[in-house]
Amino acid sequence: MLGCISGALFRAFLVCLLAIVPALALHSQSSFPPELIVFLGIVAASLTFIEYNSHYPSIIEFRDAPPINRLRFAAVAFSIFTLTLLARHDFSPSNLTVFVSHIGLLVGQVLDFPFSPVRLIVLMLPPDADVAFYNSVRGAAGMAYVICMIAVLIFLASVRGARWPNVDQSAFNVWTNLPLFDPTAGGDVVARMTRDGRINIVLGILLPFCIPVVVRHLSEVIDPYLLRNPLTLIWTMTAWSLLPASMIMRGIALGRIAGMIETKRRRTYAEALEETVQTA
Repeated sequence: MLGCISGALFRAFLVCLLAIVPALALHSQSSFPPELIVFLGIVAASLTFIEYNSHYPSIIEFRDAPPINRLRFAAVAFSIFTLTLLARHDFSPSNLTVFVSHIGLLVGQVLDFPFSPVRLIVLMLPPDADVAFYNSVRGAAGMAYVICMIAVLIFLASVRGARWPNVDQSAFNVWTNLPLFDPTAGGDVVARMTRDGRINIVLGILLPFCIPVVVRHLSEVIDPYLLRNPLTLIWTMTAWSLLPASMIMRGIALGRIAGMIETKRRRTYAEALEETVQTA
């Protein structure tokens, strides 16, 4: 009981810290009221504590199947940390911000090729955007995209190499880890999981390309100059890169679980057939 509460409190603290650190680091350049930032951090921490302190799942998937959620959080945290340093370099440079700024500029240039997600983000900007604004958006987009793709590759390596999930320590509970998946909705569970996994992977690959195009066509409603606000730029680029990466990871996980269920079925059928032959 105490372990569950302490774990939930620790996760809630990390989420709250993640929400308010960019605003604290960029308070002089942000137009957002600090009370609103603190309130959002408290709300996020409260929701995290309620979710992880409960024995019954609600919306967070793979609660008991690390490291997928840990990789998601690490990708968000590292992305926000690096983008905060990029934004801070413009008004309070230091050795660390200079180093991160050079890396961001290099990554943005490398990924800024025709039809790449970063190029589409850049094309989303108004034609009269100045060079500094152009470079800041391109660098932030490149860094966030690379960080989230690295998280996807690490999770893929854990699935292929470390054979995630580790069923030797504990059985994989589909209800706890997939609270939004209804196994009784109809149809074969393996076929549904395989289909949902493929759909998630395809959408995760396409979203980084589709979102900038949609924003470009809605430029009269969504002002791209909102990205001049450093907090808006940080959270927008993080969400743009994390959502597709999270969907790809979910698709990989569903495919792996479907394969596990199919393997278990075949083993059970083979054992039942062997017992039938022996008793015949």
